Amino acid sequence: MRLRYFIVLVLLLLLAYLLFWPVPIQPIAWTPPPAPAYTGPYAPNDALAKVERLGVGVGEGPETVTPDAQGRMVVGYKDGRIERFSADGTSHEILNNTGGRPEGHAFDAQGNLIIADAIKGLMRLKADGAMEALTYSAGGLPFGFTDDVAVAQDGAIYFSDASSKFGPRLLAVDDILEHGGHGRLLKYDPAGNTTSVLLSGLQFANGVTVGPDDAYVLVNETGNYDILRYWLKGDKAGTSEVFFANLPGMPDGICFNGRDTFWVAVYAPRDRLLDAVAGLPFLRQVVMRLPQALMPKPERRGFVLGLDLNGKVIHNLQDLGSASFAPITAVKEANGMLYLGSVIRSEFARMPVPAAR
Repeated sequence: MRLRYFIVLVLLLLLAYLLFWPVPIQPIAWTPPPAPAYTGPYAPNDALAKVERLGVGVGEGPETVTPDAQGRMVVGYKDGRIERFSADGTSHEILNNTGGRPEGHAFDAQGNLIIADAIKGLMRLKADGAMEALTYSAGGLPFGFTDDVAVAQDGAIYFSDASSKFGPRLLAVDDILEHGGHGRLLKYDPAGNTTSVLLSGLQFANGVTVGPDDAYVLVNETGNYDILRYWLKGDKAGTSEVFFANLPGMPDGICFNGRDTFWVAVYAPRDRLLDAVAGLPFLRQVVMRLPQALMPKPERRGFVLGLDLNGKVIHNLQDLGSASFAPITAVKEANGMLYLGSVIRSEFARMPVPAAR
């Protein structure tokens, strides 16, 4: 009898925990668009099945791979290290350490590596090896999760603060479950040492890239499954619009190849449970109370899309295998190759650029 009472008590305590334990999120109800089917432009394939894996075991979480003009590959790791690999991937050296968690990075015209560090803010690894902080707040609000960066031809630096409320500890789970619009698109002017907010209220602002002729910036909204365009020039300068709506998955990194293609890293396919509870804030709080081991896991799928300048899908690269290189968090084109990063894997990858269909 006592055992029965004990079991009932434990179940009641567990139920009370799931229903009432304080959580850091205050979910906002929203209605996601119906997820596109995996047919047509999104039909499953094995185009990523034979990627070349590099840097195996060197470090955890090579979020982004940035190749230089010599084909060498610069990678940032979870422990703050910035490493440079030889063009063949067989050797590597430590360039410096941010002391935080480097996410996206890109070279400027002087050969400096501009780094979006999730913890430290926007940083610069100078060509001589020195590390310096550039900016860590804008509009009186500190960055909570500096995520990706792109350098324009005129030297301006555009970057994202994925979530001013939540840091990188849970890898966006908290921000996406809340859907509170804590993301921002920002600009740093190296000449004037000023930081300005271009867009706010974004749903986990993620990958950033500059379009042709510095005419606009694209930023991925992971929590909204879309890509926004912010105009820098022309009659629409200072305004924004949706460039691509209703992606079949969660967009992470994005990069322009300088000619005709925007490459988009899709972290994972859309989650049916996440979409189902979008309009039910209370249930999303319950999900947040679950131990991480019991939280819904994203489907493992290597997934990269290529879009033309009008937002049409011209590349669909996937790998559904159990050993696929996934999740893919960044993709960059250079030297005839696509370079792929992953925030949770212990290697990065590359493959020849495929022909557009």
